[in-house]
Amino acid sequence: MQMFLVFGDDMWKKQKAITLPDNARILAIKLAGIGDGLLITPALRALRERYPDACIDLLTRSIPAQMMKNWDVLNDVIIINPRPTGIALNQKFTLLQRLGLLKRLLSRLYWGHYDAVLLFHHLLPFHRGLTLQALILVANAKWRIGLDNEHGWFLNVVVEDDGFGARHEAEHYMAVVEAAGAKVRDKRLALPLSNEERERARTIIRDIGVNNGPTIVIHPGCSMLSTARRWPAERFAQLADALYQDFGGQLILLGGPDEVPLREEVMNMMQSEMPRCSLSGEESITLSAAVIEQCDLFIGNDSGLMHLATAVDTPTIAIFGLTNHKAWGPYTGGVPGRAIVVRLNLPCMPCYFKGREIGTPEGCAHRSCLTQLPVALVLAATRRMLR
Repeated sequence: MQMFLVFGDDMWKKQKAITLPDNARILAIKLAGIGDGLLITPALRALRERYPDACIDLLTRSIPAQMMKNWDVLNDVIIINPRPTGIALNQKFTLLQRLGLLKRLLSRLYWGHYDAVLLFHHLLPFHRGLTLQALILVANAKWRIGLDNEHGWFLNVVVEDDGFGARHEAEHYMAVVEAAGAKVRDKRLALPLSNEERERARTIIRDIGVNNGPTIVIHPGCSMLSTARRWPAERFAQLADALYQDFGGQLILLGGPDEVPLREEVMNMMQSEMPRCSLSGEESITLSAAVIEQCDLFIGNDSGLMHLATAVDTPTIAIFGLTNHKAWGPYTGGVPGRAIVVRLNLPCMPCYFKGREIGTPEGCAHRSCLTQLPVALVLAATRRMLR
């Protein structure tokens, strides 16, 4: 694999905005999970509307790739960490396999002949910044567009990065495509679902049993990278019991396969006769979204499933503690009355992703932001949404 990186003097001049050729080849980079993968969708849709004849590829991780592989906005979805054929999910890559994957990725980026690379990332932490720099420089595009927090020396079209929470992350990403000449008209999240997935979701809900009242979905978990985001399991159980007393209905608990014990704990703690079930966690991301779409209300912690709920326009109650709700709260694209953030207002909040600092994903030892958050506060918001 021979690659020749060529950088002219004009490629290092900083600009605020540009216009790309109508047939430009564009690479978007977002190495993310479920939530951040969804938050870039309004930006990507606006980019396609502005450049209908362009080739727009997305470089991302495997989970967002599941959601976007059939989305007509994108020409191709490139997975940065694909699993080689014949390698089991619990099997680690060998060094040779890793090197082989890296070689194929870098070759594909270089020979993609991209005119522009759009980076949907803050340049933190340091090791991530180095990875992003390498990917962008190998792509060898004339225009390198992204958020600059004074570490974006390799960008030549810059959007000022005021830090986490200065505006919602979705709006940070919209600002990046606006610097490439796009105009965002529709700010709602996008998630394409098939008719087959919707029918399977209806079957899942019917199998719980016929019952009057709302169908409520609860996600008591969160990303395994930061389990400190979880509101205590017993409070989810108490909340479900109170809602059943007020409204009747039925309950679905969602989450990943590693959260099965947590969901069972919530169900076992419940005192009411509310019909309930816990899905296996083996369902695809899009099937989980289709189930949420069929429900009357989603209640959960700051997590990817919370963003799935807003993407399919299900009313959402989001419980926040140490994380930054101004940056990652449920984003409805300006549609009012579809989401409520429930949180305390302690002086130490948030301690994870604030300004230009990341903080620690486990927060402090006592986590007062969540342990002191009462059921009554969440119940009041939930009653308001259901009524």
